[in-house]
Amino acid sequence: MNSQSNENNLNGPTKKDILRVLSEVQDPDLNRDLVSLGMIQNLSIEGGTVSFTLQLTTPACPMKAEIEKNCREALSKVDGVTDVNIEISSKTAQRPRIPEKEEIPGIKNIIAVSSGKGGVGKSTVSVNIAIALQKTGAKVGLLDADAYGPNIPQMIGLKELPRADNQERLYPPEIHGVKVMSIASLVQKDTPIVWRGPMLHNLMIQFLQYVQWGELDYLVVDMPPGTGDTQLSLTQLVPLAGVIMVTTPQKVAQADVRRAIMMFKKMDAPILGIIENMSYFICPDNNKKYEIFGSGGGEKLAEEYDITLLGQLPIDTRISRGGDKGKPVVVTDPDSPVAQEFIKAAGAAAQQISIANLK
Repeated sequence: MNSQSNENNLNGPTKKDILRVLSEVQDPDLNRDLVSLGMIQNLSIEGGTVSFTLQLTTPACPMKAEIEKNCREALSKVDGVTDVNIEISSKTAQRPRIPEKEEIPGIKNIIAVSSGKGGVGKSTVSVNIAIALQKTGAKVGLLDADAYGPNIPQMIGLKELPRADNQERLYPPEIHGVKVMSIASLVQKDTPIVWRGPMLHNLMIQFLQYVQWGELDYLVVDMPPGTGDTQLSLTQLVPLAGVIMVTTPQKVAQADVRRAIMMFKKMDAPILGIIENMSYFICPDNNKKYEIFGSGGGEKLAEEYDITLLGQLPIDTRISRGGDKGKPVVVTDPDSPVAQEFIKAAGAAAQQISIANLK
């Protein structure tokens, strides 16, 4: 039975019936119904079988199972519906255009990963968040913007160099499904970068405008610590989807993060949330939890600035070993509790981007 004749069949559900019921199902993050959001696609009815595509706003949506469950429950109450087939797809929501800032063709959302101080695990977070997003099916790039300490190639295990064409455009190599670009791939090993602010600004322009990133849902940018020239250049050059702030529980780290948050707020860069690294240690001998560097720092900052606590990462030797060997824990041990924390944080960040982009 085709869908047109079915709509005229008084004994079976019609498309109008189905859309009416699905219009009562809300996206729990966006607080809007699925029909008005355009998330119900390719709806068809064959007898009592209803089929449609549920198009999410990000492949990393942490609420996908709940939304699908709510759809099935709603349709179970419709007379004549005997079966429901739901195919889940995604179309990543894009940051609204800002006229005074230049868009990078093909890149939907730029995520900066920043910290107030060094040594808090910012690059580790950048690598694992980028890979976690890619594992959901998103197209992801990773830009190492820390010119003074470009560690991303080592941490992700990248040995391949970028390719250049005769027009001096650079094509980033790919590893673990993520396109990666770093100044460490352009200079000799162990060569120090001794540059002043204007050169760093030009480097950002080169990375953003001359690197051929292709189509990306997310470009994750690993920033240098602090509130210096690179941060200013990035926020001035392109529209950021948001910033992930990385901290540790110590008060000195929190104080530095406060300064960084205020800097980004002054530059009208939205803060996606906070990741607290080195939050606790689970002793393998007794399975007890020890908060070596204190507790509650990330939660306090999130409450103070009314932003999301994206995740709390434990102290785990798998993280440090993975960074040293170029084998990120999200790749080598994806089912481990620490990898799941990275995956959860990546989903929460993508969730915040979708909420902001569809307001």
